[in-house]
Amino acid sequence: MYSHVIKDFQSKLDKLKEGKRISLEKANKGIHLCNNTLYLLRSIIEKQDFKSEKDEIYFFKKIKVQPLSTLVYFNEIRSCQLLMPKMGFEDQFSYLKKKARRVNKFFNKNWDFVHYMDQNLNYLDKQYFTRKNQRFPLYSTPETCYLDPSFFTSHDMLWAKIKGLNCFAEHLKVLIEMIKLQREDFKYKNNRKLLVWTESKTALVELIYAIDAICAVNNGEDGIKTIASALEEIFNIKVGNIYKIYSEIKMRKGNKAKFLENLITSFNHKIEQDDAL
Repeated sequence: MYSHVIKDFQSKLDKLKEGKRISLEKANKGIHLCNNTLYLLRSIIEKQDFKSEKDEIYFFKKIKVQPLSTLVYFNEIRSCQLLMPKMGFEDQFSYLKKKARRVNKFFNKNWDFVHYMDQNLNYLDKQYFTRKNQRFPLYSTPETCYLDPSFFTSHDMLWAKIKGLNCFAEHLKVLIEMIKLQREDFKYKNNRKLLVWTESKTALVELIYAIDAICAVNNGEDGIKTIASALEEIFNIKVGNIYKIYSEIKMRKGNKAKFLENLITSFNHKIEQDDAL
């Protein structure tokens, strides 16, 4: 009676999760999707109750947990993105490690129930996943708005929080590794010697076009712009209108590749000097 709701939820969720990272915009859309799905599920249960205790256990253990755990996941991502320091690798790294410690603390506190669910046990399912054994959870979360007497059990929210934080833990790992890489890249760029192009921009354009002409980079699959952008970054220079400069080179009388020919002459002279030693 609720399979169409879950099918639609999973289809929309798959589209939201496309790509490497969940943006704040996607997190907000995900929260809205989960809220809407939980509302629809609750409406169905209010109109048509379960036929058996087995159906009731299955719903709270397998069905409701899907949107509710995803709601936990998106809420955590949203909170993390809003509160994480905007600058400073060390501050960002420290914040994410603090988040990770909080997640570990939660799992340590609820290790017995985590173990029960991980082992696919069922001898306490009547106590955990039927409404006749309702017990309002002591912890407070944004999801407590769904504690309608007809729509929660003693442990369905705890189960959702476990699944949601499991997904968020993977998200944290990715963020922590990303911050580590950015930090190392920043240190490398700041420690290396700065290279500055001291020849003319026209000379650099000659080099760029020569590299492209003989397909020396990526087998010629990338064009002038890609090569120019890379050399600009390496040599800390902005060439400007590269095509205009190239047109001026083509209009030269006589020797057009002045820099390149001087490069060859200087290189050959260098070899001759070294051989003479």
